[in-house]
Amino acid sequence: MKRWLAALLVILGLAALPAAAAAAPDWTKVASKTASGAYVIGNPKAKVKLIEYLSYTCPHCGAFSVESAATLKDTFVKSGSTSIEVRNAVRDRVDLAAAQLARCAGPAGFSATTDAIFAQQQAWLPRAFDYDQINGARLASYPVGAQLKKIATGGGLDQMMRGRGMSDAAIDACFADEAGIAAIAKLSDASWKEVRSTPSFVLNGKPYEYKGWADLEKALRAAGAH
Repeated sequence: MKRWLAALLVILGLAALPAAAAAAPDWTKVASKTASGAYVIGNPKAKVKLIEYLSYTCPHCGAFSVESAATLKDTFVKSGSTSIEVRNAVRDRVDLAAAQLARCAGPAGFSATTDAIFAQQQAWLPRAFDYDQINGARLASYPVGAQLKKIATGGGLDQMMRGRGMSDAAIDACFADEAGIAAIAKLSDASWKEVRSTPSFVLNGKPYEYKGWADLEKALRAAGAH
């Protein structure tokens, strides 16, 4: 191209520009389900693989979720260096109700829904436990899905899900999904054969003795998380 023509194109803003680099994926928005029913959040080929056994009614799990989120998910997972496999270890039927709602958000919504449940744990959990304690005998005569739906309503979990875009019809379908509820129970049974408490972790195939987020963060960085 002659110099005068190239200069004219620059002036007119028509000169070819370098192709923009492809945007890196946000791995926090990627999730897949394992054969056992657990959810893997992040890059399936991540160098650092963390397995987390959690309970939605576990205060320590709630504290871990809130304390670690900015670094674990928003940095390590987002970069693609780290993945988290979430395995339910259900402790009670309040926990089961929360777990079913989180999983009904689907792979794309599971991680953010889990974070929201834990972020608001101190608000909904006492209400759900109180409702279950007061109404437990009556609920026992209901089908399991109906029990969980009543508990979710008593604790305000259904309202939280509506705020996240889940319709009443979707909530009804969620608790009518007997196969989904059974899958959580099966996954949980397998989890409790591996761990004694929640949260518990496995880092790159080896059990990790949890001593707090600060210690785990150091272990993750040493393994290659960034």
